[in-house]
Amino acid sequence: METDFSNEAVLTVVQTAKKVWREKHRMEAFVRFQHTADDLYYAIIDPDYNVLPLVAKHFETRYANQRWLIYDSRRRFGLYYDEQSVNTVQLNFSSTTAEGKDVSAVYDESEGIYQQLWKQYFKSVNIAARKNTKLHIQRMPRRYWKFLPEKTPLTTGAGGLQDRLTNWTYRRA
Repeated sequence: METDFSNEAVLTVVQTAKKVWREKHRMEAFVRFQHTADDLYYAIIDPDYNVLPLVAKHFETRYANQRWLIYDSRRRFGLYYDEQSVNTVQLNFSSTTAEGKDVSAVYDESEGIYQQLWKQYFKSVNIAARKNTKLHIQRMPRRYWKFLPEKTPLTTGAGGLQDRLTNWTYRRA
């Protein structure tokens, strides 16, 4: 019965399950954590489906030795891991954080430099002659770009990356 795709209900369930699995897979790939001053790794996501409970096990095993918070801005809840267990949390953001999308005020002092390094790395590994925009958008849809540091413009000029790297010392263990 569950493999009878001529049945409209079975086909709908199978198609929906495939969409949810694809969204879960993308969230596991596209989450970018930002390090805050209180040693918490924070990420904001905006998935089409409620996949946050489905990705909890992946992040719990992958980042078992650090505290992290993944927040779903569409459903207004998140998962917080305290190195022991994963808990569901709801946050109230101040008006200055744009509903949690801009938490740059609580970043670790070196987080901006790491983001610039990531952008520069992403820019330098891309080969212009092999650029395939259609495939790139197919694999990484535009709706995810707003939360990816490598998709934001690279700042250069006065106070740019080179200036900061010249006066920067390594502090992360």
